[in-house]
Amino acid sequence: MGTAERVVVKIGSSSLTGADGRLDLDALRALVSVLADRRAAGGQVVLVTSGAIAAGLGPLGLHARPRDLATAQAAASVGQGILVSRYAEAFRDRGLRVGQVLLTADDAVRRTHYRNASRSLEKLLSLGVVPVVNENDAVATHEIRFGDNDRLAALVSHLVRADGLVLLTDVDGLYTGPPSRPGSRRIEEVRGPEDLEGIEISGRGSAVGTGGMVTKLEAVSIAAGSGIPVVLTSAAQVREALAGERVGTWFAPTGRRTSARRLWLAHAASTQGRLHIDAGAERAVLERGTSLLPAGVTAFDGGFEAGDPVEIVGPTGAVVARGLVAYDSSEVPALLGRSTSDLRADLGPGYDRVLVHRDDLVLVGRYRHPAPARRAASPSPSDAAR
Repeated sequence: MGTAERVVVKIGSSSLTGADGRLDLDALRALVSVLADRRAAGGQVVLVTSGAIAAGLGPLGLHARPRDLATAQAAASVGQGILVSRYAEAFRDRGLRVGQVLLTADDAVRRTHYRNASRSLEKLLSLGVVPVVNENDAVATHEIRFGDNDRLAALVSHLVRADGLVLLTDVDGLYTGPPSRPGSRRIEEVRGPEDLEGIEISGRGSAVGTGGMVTKLEAVSIAAGSGIPVVLTSAAQVREALAGERVGTWFAPTGRRTSARRLWLAHAASTQGRLHIDAGAERAVLERGTSLLPAGVTAFDGGFEAGDPVEIVGPTGAVVARGLVAYDSSEVPALLGRSTSDLRADLGPGYDRVLVHRDDLVLVGRYRHPAPARRAASPSPSDAAR
């Protein structure tokens, strides 16, 4: 992390507010001082910040984070202006400009938005501007209540091809159990999922934030799985973390950098349906990296059009991949369980193409609970590679 040319730093609401829930200007300036020093040393920094809702509590006379969506949006609307102006003032004192970038889930779900966000961030960095990124809570709906920007920070890290991600929270790293519990110890390094076995993780966030350690580890999974190392530590140790000192918990990259298209498909795309496959097709997709042919599909859910992202579900009900489907859902019933040669002979040359091409398919490491299929067929299991 000490030699990373481009880093993304994410700070949560609990690290930017005092006991009264108001924005802590001293904490904000301390963070800006560290980031400005990094810029002065020649590095590039993208700041992903929470705190808009927390910043709006005081001016609106609220004593706690609102539970209803409308009030939370109002607090975010008031607080976002305050938050970015404070950042602008603090960075201006160090001779730096900031550029506000507000994102919603749509900007990560819709591919055109995703690419536009990438171009915008790259241009800001090339102009010497420090991007200050936040979720657009003033217009967000359900996503206002989840994530606390951790997942957003991981996606931004990939968007800007960062060399490292620093997640700042109110504890100094990942512990084997609740940090306040006697006997809990800080984990210094995590090199793979096996290093997380047996630890107790809380999903609960702070009074002014929404994220807990679960969302931090989900963000780590996205970033590290894309080849980006992550340091999880407290805001008080951000200088040491950026200098590469052994603070917090360091997560080694577990995968290789992938294209923005594949990351979008794996982590950000909103799927429109499901394709259920047999055991032979599952082996072909997972072990041999083949395209998904109609012969291996036993059922499907949902309504989708050609080019929409769909989930691919194995015989146990686990989601094993995501991909861009090549047919409309109205065409799929006639294809289920049939070989491409059979389809070509029966329906014509246009129907001998794959259902999901290997270039439009990405494996999914985290399984989800199965949902029952609404339409099904019962062909004999096939290999799907023939």
